[in-house]
Amino acid sequence: PMQRHLLYLPFALQIFGLMAISMIVPSLYALVTEQFFEARMFFYTGLLGVTFLALIGLARSNQTSRETALDQMLSLALIFVFLPVFLAIPEYSVIRTTSFLNAYLDMVSALTTTGFEVFPAGRLSDALHLWRALVGWMGGALIWVAAVAILAPLNLGGFELTGQHANARRQANFISTSERKLFLMRSVQTLMPLYIGLTAVLWLGFILSGASGYNGFIFALSVLSTSGITAYQGVAGLSSGIWAEVLIVLFFTLALSRVLWAPEKTTGFAKGLLRDVELRLAIWITILLSCVLFIKQVASSAAPLAEYGPEGLLALIWGNLFTILSFLSTTGWLSQYWEPIAPLSDAGIPGFLFLGLGLIGGGIATTAGGVKLLRFYILYLNALREVGRLVHPSSVGKTKSQNQYDLGQGAFAAWIFFMLFGFSLAGITLSLAASGLSFEMALALCVSAISTTGPALMMVIEGPFDMIALSGLAKAILCLAMILGRLEILVILALLRPEIWLRQ
Repeated sequence: PMQRHLLYLPFALQIFGLMAISMIVPSLYALVTEQFFEARMFFYTGLLGVTFLALIGLARSNQTSRETALDQMLSLALIFVFLPVFLAIPEYSVIRTTSFLNAYLDMVSALTTTGFEVFPAGRLSDALHLWRALVGWMGGALIWVAAVAILAPLNLGGFELTGQHANARRQANFISTSERKLFLMRSVQTLMPLYIGLTAVLWLGFILSGASGYNGFIFALSVLSTSGITAYQGVAGLSSGIWAEVLIVLFFTLALSRVLWAPEKTTGFAKGLLRDVELRLAIWITILLSCVLFIKQVASSAAPLAEYGPEGLLALIWGNLFTILSFLSTTGWLSQYWEPIAPLSDAGIPGFLFLGLGLIGGGIATTAGGVKLLRFYILYLNALREVGRLVHPSSVGKTKSQNQYDLGQGAFAAWIFFMLFGFSLAGITLSLAASGLSFEMALALCVSAISTTGPALMMVIEGPFDMIALSGLAKAILCLAMILGRLEILVILALLRPEIWLRQ
């Protein structure tokens, strides 16, 4: 039957079909709010996409889809490159006073969960704001499923550092094409209900905390995908007080650890969460940086602390904790308690500190971008071992099997990734500088794009930044940087590995 053939279409076409069907959400919202032109544009574009998919399914009705590892990785790369062309059609049609390249840049930013503010918020309708957040949410779901079902069997995406996937490269040789397809479908059936359910729970939490249904829905989509896309500026748009930020911090755990969906079989969820090295490292980074920022803010303040009172100091501490966690998860939001105490918050804090947090990033197999916490942890273990050898060169010690793997192959793989990441960062920065930008602006744009932390750009520059005024070359380079940051350079290089091509 046709339904079965559509179900077994190539991965890229399936994602295209889901994106086309999802356009019904902003179309219905625009229809309810009497934005009839926007409703027609989303409906017609989605109908066009569904018709195109049905024709392809009909043409392939007598064929069997056989996707290899190379096919799945190519599909993943092509999705981030070409799908935004289709996603940008309704936005371009609704705005009408912009170029298609600007709409494409905005959709690449949303799909890669980067969240650059390409258009001023007042220039977009409510339906377009909803569409941008929905695209970011689906982009987060895509990379979450792809990390588990595509990258993990190939020992990529950070899984090359985990002991449970130490033999993944050898095992991948024995996975048939039909098994890959079934594994991908089972992963979708397992992860997507969890992803949708958590989004609904967070949305309900925002509504109960006092936010409107529209704002709560957009923020719920943005938190789960770590896209940082909002209809208004920052968390203050929720108008829900501290309870909204507490909810957001709790859900930031999903971007810092994969324990929720992949707990260890020998331990319970709570024990697995406490033992997770990524989450523990994130907590230590947050606490240490919060203390450093607090000391610097207090030391730089001209007014006595008594003037701010206990509530002001507590608000400052919470603002530091929330903001650091937000950038570490590559969401990039400022706490709503950051601005009211601006004399303390702006006390000489370098914006590049927050860019650095975005570069560290969250956990592997999460929607967060960046280098990933696990790579930093493994390099930390490797540094401890090397220092121990320098201090006690003749010592003989016992190392746990897990750490032994981390300190052996893991440290080597982490250093390889850091070198490739550094070369990519330097190349993209120089390319942006060559397109006419200053070096500082080129570096800030590059770090924000490659770490998928678009809102971090506003922490470095003073005042609003007009991305539309960038040259066409700079916009193309930014799109490439966001795609590289989302896929990771190791995935791109894996496509060039001879053994993957010979295995087909």
